[in-house]
Amino acid sequence: MHAGVDIGGTKVAVCLARMAPGARLPQILDRLSEPTAKTGPPEALAQQVLRLLDAICERQGLARAGLGAVGVASCGPFVRRAGGIEVANPNICGALAGAATALPNRWTQVPLQAPLAAALGPGVRLRIANDAVAALVAERCWGALAGSADCAYVTWSTGVGVGLCVDGRVLAGKNGNAGHAGHSFVADLAGEAPLCGCGNRGDVESQVAGGALAARLGVDAPALLVAAQQGDARALAEVRALCGLMGRLLYNLVATLDLARISLGGSVFLHHQALLLPLLRAELQRHFPALTRGVELLPAGLGHQVGDYAALALLAQD
Repeated sequence: MHAGVDIGGTKVAVCLARMAPGARLPQILDRLSEPTAKTGPPEALAQQVLRLLDAICERQGLARAGLGAVGVASCGPFVRRAGGIEVANPNICGALAGAATALPNRWTQVPLQAPLAAALGPGVRLRIANDAVAALVAERCWGALAGSADCAYVTWSTGVGVGLCVDGRVLAGKNGNAGHAGHSFVADLAGEAPLCGCGNRGDVESQVAGGALAARLGVDAPALLVAAQQGDARALAEVRALCGLMGRLLYNLVATLDLARISLGGSVFLHHQALLLPLLRAELQRHFPALTRGVELLPAGLGHQVGDYAALALLAQD
């Protein structure tokens, strides 16, 4: 039995799964989730993961030590300390942007690999990767990126994340942070640019991420997108502007890496893909045809379960 852990800025989810003979996908047997821990000591996140693992194992009549492997797909960026992965995510760590953050902690990074490895012990295989990179692996195994050697997975959710594959090789980088394009810049803003939780002003995540829209526009992502779908002219103009920024990010990825296909996921996108996908396709296609012609933008083939399968895909790689 294998366990998958999906750590995001909004929620932590764990699942138990097995690969049944002849099955195309791992068979998910049970799932638990709750809001991401953001109070207490920095170890609270790892403690939450272990508690959820214990709870889901108990529901299935298992002991944690009986797990064969645990895959963890976590939002980043990652920082390595003594060889172990710690998480410095602006939607979890409240001290990255100074006093302006609304998060209820003063964390700059939280330990993940060391406490999980110590608690699981040497008998349980542990694999950790950035959630967007893990989702890319899952989409290449079982989803919309199958068969593509030059591709990306982009999540538009609480934050904005990217996983990258070029010439059939998944990119990781020195700390496992390759693909953090949500903290890149695609526009110069007049006046006071919005503050990202990472400390940047005016990066992509600070302008379009679901977690930033309430502060920037005075309306949360679901309300804005529903209003746009219902024909509200002002809301639709705002959504077109958001897609213009996201479209520039997608173009930069294509232009830099010569990608053939991009799979799109995340709660903001997947809940409103009928509105957003045509706008993003149009924005990408209006840039330099020699680079963008024929590039496919597709919804994540694994849909809303991409987070669960992302963590499990890390285990399928071994």
